[in-house]
Amino acid sequence: MSDHAGVRAVSPGLFRACGDGEWFPVAAGESQAAVFRSANTDRYAKCVPPTAAAELEAERDRIAWLGDHGVPAPRVLDWQSTDVGACLVTSAVAGVPADQVAAADLRLAWEPIADAVRRLHAVPVAHCPFRRDLDSMLAMARDVVARGAVNPEFLPDEQQHTPPAELLARLVPQVARRRAQETADTVVCHGDLCLPNIILDPRTLDVAGFIDLGRLGLADRYADLALLLANARETWPDEEQARIADTAFAARYDIALDHDRLRFYLGLDPLTWG
Repeated sequence: MSDHAGVRAVSPGLFRACGDGEWFPVAAGESQAAVFRSANTDRYAKCVPPTAAAELEAERDRIAWLGDHGVPAPRVLDWQSTDVGACLVTSAVAGVPADQVAAADLRLAWEPIADAVRRLHAVPVAHCPFRRDLDSMLAMARDVVARGAVNPEFLPDEQQHTPPAELLARLVPQVARRRAQETADTVVCHGDLCLPNIILDPRTLDVAGFIDLGRLGLADRYADLALLLANARETWPDEEQARIADTAFAARYDIALDHDRLRFYLGLDPLTWG
């Protein structure tokens, strides 16, 4: 499809933000977003209606900030916001998403991934103006649960038939302890650290960059680690290999994993999407 037709189909009047050339739809994103890739694959455009413009602007600011702090990520190329919506154009991170490689290749990439996550988490917290702390996650979860908007497919298999309100209630008694842990161990988190958001160089299997940074902010490092380790289980062939991978990651990252803390954030995160 042409750039005019493609972006106009989502938000008329925004196509000029995408520049020249042809654009092809990639996927429908969260918050009513529509994502397009340029014909030469070097740019992405995300377009949203006015109701989601502030959220997209916040993502723009996070992308720009992270790039200024030495962490590989897309670059902001263009931005347009009008009364009909907003459009963000970024550079593509060349490579392959980590969820699209075979288990053998993910094993080779596992230490580079641990190194890249550790570097992200080592960015000085005093430099980060964005937050995704426990209290904000809880507020999001309460809103999503109250609206009945939890997607059961995001939940672990054993929780998919449990009412989300009950799942949230199970977490509440832990909140004071988790809040204290977060206060003592706040880092710059990706916020949605799953394998599709980690791009690998297909030749070297090094990390080429992080993408989908709309939830980046200060949080407990376990908010990231819980998602990454759980999501990687979809690639490892069995639970034994997953445990070996968890141990290898912890050794490379230099952490003694707190499995109760992992379970808490793995339980909370699916309740924040809706």
